[in-house]
Amino acid sequence: MTIKIGIPRGLWVYDYYPLWKTFYEALGAEVILSNPTNKSILDQGVKNTVDEACLPVKIFNGHVLDLKDKVDYIFVPKIMSVYRKEYICPKFCGLPEMVKHSIPDLPPMIDTEINFNRSRKHLMRTVYEFGSYVTTNKKQIKKAYEEALQEYEKFKKQLKQGALPLDGIVKPYVITDSQEQKEIKKSGNAKRIAIMGHSYNLYDTYGSMNLVKKLQDQNIEIITAEMIDYKVINQYAETLEKKMFWSFGRKLLGTAMYLAVEKNVDGIIYLSSFGCGIDSIIEDLFERKIRKEGGIPFLLITVDEHTGEAGVNTRLEAFMDMIDWRKRDEGNLSAHG
Repeated sequence: MTIKIGIPRGLWVYDYYPLWKTFYEALGAEVILSNPTNKSILDQGVKNTVDEACLPVKIFNGHVLDLKDKVDYIFVPKIMSVYRKEYICPKFCGLPEMVKHSIPDLPPMIDTEINFNRSRKHLMRTVYEFGSYVTTNKKQIKKAYEEALQEYEKFKKQLKQGALPLDGIVKPYVITDSQEQKEIKKSGNAKRIAIMGHSYNLYDTYGSMNLVKKLQDQNIEIITAEMIDYKVINQYAETLEKKMFWSFGRKLLGTAMYLAVEKNVDGIIYLSSFGCGIDSIIEDLFERKIRKEGGIPFLLITVDEHTGEAGVNTRLEAFMDMIDWRKRDEGNLSAHG
């Protein structure tokens, strides 16, 4: 009988789904992804999560409930750190415990800890623990992990070429060795907008109120942090006065500094969820970098389970009109104001 492993469509799924899907399928398991976020999933998540939790955690719990009676295991790893001397968001660190105490009668949970804060020397021990839920054959687990890494590298390469994480969930990535990342340069009259924020905010179509599609429907070119070489982001992040030890925060601030220097976008939209502890600091630092050093129009959109789509649409329309006005008329103003 094939083991069914459920992966909730939330939080880290937009960063690592191809890796874990390939890994478990190579071991012979059936991977079941929860349905796309909808009103029912969000409502169930809100009912089964503490009020103080942020919107992404509430959505995640809704996806766990969507999988509850369909699988043998639910995949909820305890992710502490994915880079040396850095930590991931606090909600990732305590996610398995939060889920267990919020939702009763769950199937067994794959909650192995991932912690590379000091080193990766125990990496294979962690990999074997993940694979042990399907098989005890270490050779098979190692081979599956190598296949998963290859798929993950393809995934990251495709993101740099302009694909969105959603594409990798809906359909397989197809790339060739001859494809290379295109240099991001501002050209032509088409608007280019950078949309920033945590991946689980940006790419959840229901939670983000289809922000990405709304811009694409207007033939606006989109830039995301995933499209910028991480080495470049790190180079800019290294110039911060103090080391940013939150991995997501470091990525966003490095991107802000890159955009402020290159000035290769017409505007920036930052999507945040209400109650996010990291964003309460990062979004302010991000805006300061962009406004003071880059002079780039900036829009902050903060959402929670009560946010209305009409209000978001109005703010987007006003922001785009302002950018059009700026490109058309601002150059005609007197330098003396």
